[in-house]
Amino acid sequence: MLFIKDSKAGTQRGITGLETAIILIAFVVVASVFAFTVLSTGIFASERSKETVFAGLEEAKSSIEPRGSVIAYKANRGGTDTIYKVSWVVSNAVAGEPVDLTPPYSEGGSGTDPDIVSNAEYKTVISFTDINQHLPDVPWTVSWIGNDNADNLLEEGEKAEITVWLLTRATGTAITDGASTGYWTADSNGSYGILSTGTLIGTNDQFTLEMKPDSGAVLTIQRTAPSRLDTIMDLK
Repeated sequence: MLFIKDSKAGTQRGITGLETAIILIAFVVVASVFAFTVLSTGIFASERSKETVFAGLEEAKSSIEPRGSVIAYKANRGGTDTIYKVSWVVSNAVAGEPVDLTPPYSEGGSGTDPDIVSNAEYKTVISFTDINQHLPDVPWTVSWIGNDNADNLLEEGEKAEITVWLLTRATGTAITDGASTGYWTADSNGSYGILSTGTLIGTNDQFTLEMKPDSGAVLTIQRTAPSRLDTIMDLK
């Protein structure tokens, strides 16, 4: 037994060894619970961090990037020169997950282009924005350059040319023919280009195209039309 002398009362007080052991055991238990809690929290935080890193890697592996120039094409609409389509080449940013480039439209050799692909289950959406309008889902087509395994997945080593159509165009007509372009109307896909109530792209106009795949980062292309619109323009 441990005795403590009380000098004022002249008495002695104390605690037994059993009580001391109980106190020590209580301290050990509390310390163990606290240590377990801290360890569990650390493991949980580590797992969450690992999941975040892996999710970020998956997003990066699914990203796309442009390859080369952004090309714009001129047509005349009712006496006004404008840009009716824009195209660029994309590939995987890093070797990784394929990107679904199933197109909502196709390009044919007769009539007007582009041609709607009925009930197209496309996952990549492209939007157009300038100071006058925002088109959340514009028509686009795809053509494969070089290596192509005949599917609509952009995989490692493949390159695809994406063409955004802001106006329809009659195939085989003179590029300066004002009747060769038309205003787009919404269709069964829900996509549409510049409407008759919209504003055509003119000289020195800035516009933004956002290519939004099913997964991965959004590819943003911002360009300014030159001070003079030529038949074919490299928008640097």
